[in-house]
Amino acid sequence: MILRSLLIASTILAAAPALAQSTAMTTSTQTDPYLWLEDKDGAKPLAWVEAENARTLPRLQNDPRYGTFYAEALAIASAKDRIPMPSQLFGRIYNFWRDADHPQGIWRWTSEADYARPQPKWTTVLDLDALSKAEGKKWVWKGATCLQPEERLCLVALSEGGEDAISYREFDLASGQFVAGGFALPKSKQGASWLDKDTLLVSRDWGEGTMTASSYPFVVKTVKRGQPLAGAQEIFRGQPTDQLGTYAGVITDGQGNRLVTIERRVTFFGGETHVWTPAGTKKLDIPARTSPVGMVAGQVLFQTSDPWGAINAGSVASAPLAEVQANAIRPTVVFAPNPRQSVDEVVTTKDHVVLIYNDNVRGRAAVYTPGTGGWTARPIALPDNVSLGVASADDKSDHGYLTVTGFLTPTTLLPIDAASGRVAAPVKTLPAKFDASNLVVEQHEATSTDGTKVPYFIVHKKGIALDGSTPTIMTAYGGFELPMLPGYSAITGKLWLERGGSYVLANIRGGGEFGPKWHDAGRKTKRQVIYDDFASVAKDLFTRKLTSPAKLGIYGGSNGGLLMGVEFNQHPDLWKAVTIQVPLLDMLRYEQIAAGASWVDEYGSASVPEERAFLATISPYQNIKRSVAYPEPYIWTTTKDDRVGPQHARKFAARLKEYGLPYLFYEDTAGGHSGDADIEQGARLQALQMTYFAQKLLGPAN
Repeated sequence: MILRSLLIASTILAAAPALAQSTAMTTSTQTDPYLWLEDKDGAKPLAWVEAENARTLPRLQNDPRYGTFYAEALAIASAKDRIPMPSQLFGRIYNFWRDADHPQGIWRWTSEADYARPQPKWTTVLDLDALSKAEGKKWVWKGATCLQPEERLCLVALSEGGEDAISYREFDLASGQFVAGGFALPKSKQGASWLDKDTLLVSRDWGEGTMTASSYPFVVKTVKRGQPLAGAQEIFRGQPTDQLGTYAGVITDGQGNRLVTIERRVTFFGGETHVWTPAGTKKLDIPARTSPVGMVAGQVLFQTSDPWGAINAGSVASAPLAEVQANAIRPTVVFAPNPRQSVDEVVTTKDHVVLIYNDNVRGRAAVYTPGTGGWTARPIALPDNVSLGVASADDKSDHGYLTVTGFLTPTTLLPIDAASGRVAAPVKTLPAKFDASNLVVEQHEATSTDGTKVPYFIVHKKGIALDGSTPTIMTAYGGFELPMLPGYSAITGKLWLERGGSYVLANIRGGGEFGPKWHDAGRKTKRQVIYDDFASVAKDLFTRKLTSPAKLGIYGGSNGGLLMGVEFNQHPDLWKAVTIQVPLLDMLRYEQIAAGASWVDEYGSASVPEERAFLATISPYQNIKRSVAYPEPYIWTTTKDDRVGPQHARKFAARLKEYGLPYLFYEDTAGGHSGDADIEQGARLQALQMTYFAQKLLGPAN
């Protein structure tokens, strides 16, 4: 299912308008001279891309630092001493793994006992490099969905080149092979869940009129084993105007209970939840931004971003399965965060719930257990000033694995017994990848334009001179209720912190650091506060003399790329370097590009006069001015990005070129929105970006 985390220089331009312009370009889409660059795979735009790459790559790759950055990034990404993150499946520990020998990756398994050893003995079940070579396609792993409770049969999701569109193939874990004549769903943006051994619940492109304007499926059908897709039976239909489509899912618990749901995402954040049985569907009477997220002992768990009776927004609640099936829900609160807390993960085991939440952007964990008197909570004793996560858990036992990580704390994997709430000694620990002995982490607060206190973290050398001379890179996201949390970034540490630079993570509004209210404060026409928050953090850095405009670089991707574009326009004097990754930049046309129409709930729509007027004030593409002394930005994207699309980045660069403004543009031909087709691509993108920052903030190479 689609969840919250949807969750990224040729003479052709000679014909561009040469009319002098000292104010922002606010012309209508009909007079946009760069619409032709929106033809994502057209010969003319790709020729433009090739010429731009030929101009940018030598500038960065010929820098003597690039080779070192690339080698260091590749060594970290391909190192065999990384933690093989576990997935408890079919009575085994499964792991998807990439290294220098397997750049696209292998799916493999070992026993739980062997996994605890320093060097487990792995059995490979699927080699994507070999599969890609045999089939002449660059397959990218997108996960597996397995039939409960046995977990022997799985649907493996594969993407060609990293696109969001995937293919499904049935895989037998017992034989370690694809099932001959088994389920095979061809390429589409789609979702599939197992109803039983011979039946799938599928939403996909069924033909004309079955995909939303934002390119997501809204028709759910049952697909029987051996049945052609043309024979699938429709069981639910959303509407073509829905922003994120419709998906079916099956929620189970350790006692054998089952709930089949259909989520119709009318908007990105909300819609309708239906319970399905062979007799039909029943719409649940719950708030729009409330969804079932699991089940334990017949108690269905819900996470809500809306008030729900006495349940506050941002809480976790529960209701008995019988009440849910009867649509007579009387929710009980499980966890209600305070104003400085937010729920991060709700994960079920056989008899318990492991809850990960953030308290002032620091990780906390607790085990919740249902009983005759309601829910009881047991905090889990873990280190402070870190981020926490559940690496694996299932409903076959109460055993799972937690991750602990921090800016200077290499990721550690801890076994957890949810029944007792105890964690055991680490089973895996990532070796330090950079020298952190002389580094320190501080958390500060900046005051935004409306008086709101905005926290941020800074990592720097101990005893730095407070004279504004420290080269610093700063990032944030600021959207979609996604929090930015402390984490161990080996590549940033090795390539930047070890060379004397500082790193800043800003927890601006629009994200989920403090729950739905923090997010809602910056939605649609209110989102200028997001951009004010980011600039306010920069100014606070200057006030504290931790860095200065001449030594500050910023970067962000996807929605964070939009953030960078806005900051580039609104505060060109605050930064020396700006990296804009897989961005949204034309906010007056974003709904017509790739999956843009799905994000109206976040950004607003250009079809609504009030919202269009606001979007026109922030849209980076429309607000570039000839007369401004901008920093030279580095803009990068990928051709295979079918989520945000490369069109935004192309048009922004073309406008800069038209105005005679300096810029660097690079478009990689693979990797999708996340730029992760293989480990070499990731290392290349990291090295290019760090070379750019080194040129701007550290000066010429020695």
